[in-house]
Amino acid sequence: MDSTVRSEPQRLQPVQLAVVACGSRLQETLTMIKSAVIFSRSELHFHIFAEEDLHAGFRDTLQSWPQRVRSRFSYSIYPISFPSENAREWRKLFKPCASQRLFLPLILKQVDSVLYVDTDILFLRPVEDIWSFLSSFNRSHVAALAPEHEEPRMGWYNRFARHPYYGKTGVNSGVMLINMTRIRHTHFKNDLSAMDLSWSDLLMPLLNKYKLNITWGDQDLLNIIFHYNPESLLVFPCHWNYRPDHCIYGSNCAAAEQHGIYILHGNRGVYHDDKQPAFSAVYNAIQQVSATPLRVKLHVMSDQFSVNVANCRVFYIK
Repeated sequence: MDSTVRSEPQRLQPVQLAVVACGSRLQETLTMIKSAVIFSRSELHFHIFAEEDLHAGFRDTLQSWPQRVRSRFSYSIYPISFPSENAREWRKLFKPCASQRLFLPLILKQVDSVLYVDTDILFLRPVEDIWSFLSSFNRSHVAALAPEHEEPRMGWYNRFARHPYYGKTGVNSGVMLINMTRIRHTHFKNDLSAMDLSWSDLLMPLLNKYKLNITWGDQDLLNIIFHYNPESLLVFPCHWNYRPDHCIYGSNCAAAEQHGIYILHGNRGVYHDDKQPAFSAVYNAIQQVSATPLRVKLHVMSDQFSVNVANCRVFYIK
């Protein structure tokens, strides 16, 4: 008789994603979730932070998806919450609820790492591919972000910022890979105190000092933090956070030209107007994915883009 003990194969833990939705962002967030599920092979878990009146819309829509799709992901829905003594100030910073992302390590205390994305993100690559950057973290890294700009002559931070920022052109917070365990246990250098401060002790004093000098809200606060702690940040290439700024004034994301776009970031509302047809067409294709296979739709539309779009050419169909 064979006495060898055969253990069950170890089940991989789901990739953890977080998103914050307020106001009219319900459909945009659902389309982001759909894109993640379509392109990914791993099981996903979404942490959805949303205003109370959006909760039913999320539940009803996600539960209505076919079981073969539902079996590939799970989700949790949370109310928007800020520290009670400063809730109003955090809530009104930049866009409604956007600063919620700063508090993810303090709220999701049982979650080790998470990929935070804005609602206007579309995955064109498996989520596990960007998740794998966690294995590239050294002992100091607590997060990974993409540069705000590749070309300094077009940079916003290096030309206009009235506060410290990371590197030469700053970083964009729309796609943020976070080792939250490390953030919770790290003390950060700063210009507020002679002592290094924990994440929870740093945020409010930082806002108090810089609130009259910041333009992009919590993204600016992250830039200030990583300016003083550059060893804590891993920077990934621009094709993991490809925005209209990378193509409006000519192509300035070399990684996208070489490899294609992996994550599309339709900020400035470009999914919902006619200013950037390529961005809105990809959004519409994913939103309407139920009938025609998605990659067929994208390839058909890419032929139209190459004719109709002058500057924001299509690099993401590979």
